[in-house]
Amino acid sequence: MKSSRKKPPAHNAAGKAHDMPLRKTNYLIIGAGALMIAGSFWGMSIEGEVDGFFALNVAPFLIIGAYLAIGFGVLYRPREQRAVNRS
Repeated sequence: MKSSRKKPPAHNAAGKAHDMPLRKTNYLIIGAGALMIAGSFWGMSIEGEVDGFFALNVAPFLIIGAYLAIGFGVLYRPREQRAVNRS
């Protein structure tokens, strides 16, 4: 027969229950990167030329920057969260 007691929440070194790893700032950065990717592809489709200026010169840099922004958004931690994790 199983016990009906619930397990207590897992605690970190500071004694607090574990929070979500990503904060609002992270989601805003990731969302901005996703919008940049969508906007770049949309701009290339509006231009309608494979050899157009936007498709060859602007969009590749925007897309690479957007992927870098998404990576930064996933890895970013606010200063107060870094201080708590170190102690």
